[in-house]
Amino acid sequence: MTVKLRDLLQAMAEAPGTSGSALASRFGVTRAAIWKQVKVLRAFGAPITARAGHGYRLDAPLELLDGRRIAAHLREDFARSCPIEVFWQIDSTNSELLRRAQTGMSATTACLSELQSAGRGRRGRSWHAPLGGGLTFSVFRSFSSSMAALAGLSLAIGIGIVRALTDLGYGGLGLKWPNDVQVDGRKLAGILVELGGDALGPCHAVIGIGLNLRLDAQAGTPIDQAWTDLASIPGVPLPGRNVLAARLLGRVLEVLDEFEQATFAAFVDEFARHDVLQGRAIRVIGAGAERAGMAAGVDRSGALRVRGATGEYLVDSGEISVRQVSGAGA
Repeated sequence: MTVKLRDLLQAMAEAPGTSGSALASRFGVTRAAIWKQVKVLRAFGAPITARAGHGYRLDAPLELLDGRRIAAHLREDFARSCPIEVFWQIDSTNSELLRRAQTGMSATTACLSELQSAGRGRRGRSWHAPLGGGLTFSVFRSFSSSMAALAGLSLAIGIGIVRALTDLGYGGLGLKWPNDVQVDGRKLAGILVELGGDALGPCHAVIGIGLNLRLDAQAGTPIDQAWTDLASIPGVPLPGRNVLAARLLGRVLEVLDEFEQATFAAFVDEFARHDVLQGRAIRVIGAGAERAGMAAGVDRSGALRVRGATGEYLVDSGEISVRQVSGAGA
């Protein structure tokens, strides 16, 4: 018999300092079986320490995700209209919803997971999050419009994330076109929007969100850019993960309703208030070419406006890098 990883982690969270013998007795397994599962949890990034005479304990609070608790913190209409599914481990929440979309799913659905074996970010990057150290989830939404009408959706979702974190007391939040939420130039959250269906409509979007909650230096090693987490932002108590998930999901669903009615045009001014690239010298890198210019905000479809040597041009895709300025990181 093998104790489930989730059950073992939950037991440690509920009773810090529980001995291996007590855990073995509780789950009807040997102490060696407990030790082996603890090794697996540590490999996933769970902050577990063990001391003789003090038992196993978590170095940081860890609240496991619970669909019912998330729904309880949602607006009643959202809780009714958006089923919430929570997995212990999955390849990717985006991939799961994309698979379901191929079977004809049409209802708005949220998918969360404690662990992702193949979490994905934009442009083929991986998304790294240790167990309990972040929040990763995806939302499926169908639209009657064409795919072209969904231009700027990732920017609107970024606004939803900023609204949610502002609700919880966080400030100094910035949006980097096209899919990052930043604090002081460091990435806090990322967004991946994948479209499917008929190009002329109807179509659907799967919106993936990854947010750093509490990362240590080792967990951050695979990340290829400057990063931060909610725990590093001073003056705000770290929210429970279920409350945080509910707040983020609620604001995302709110934004999706607004977007469907008015497209990105309704969000242009709000995005401008958080735009970290506005007035910055940037490099536009994509399709094997690179162009320099000055970021000049976004247009009503969410395209980036860039002032170059020969005039202003629009960018609707590509990798954006900010030049080194006064020693600041790119």
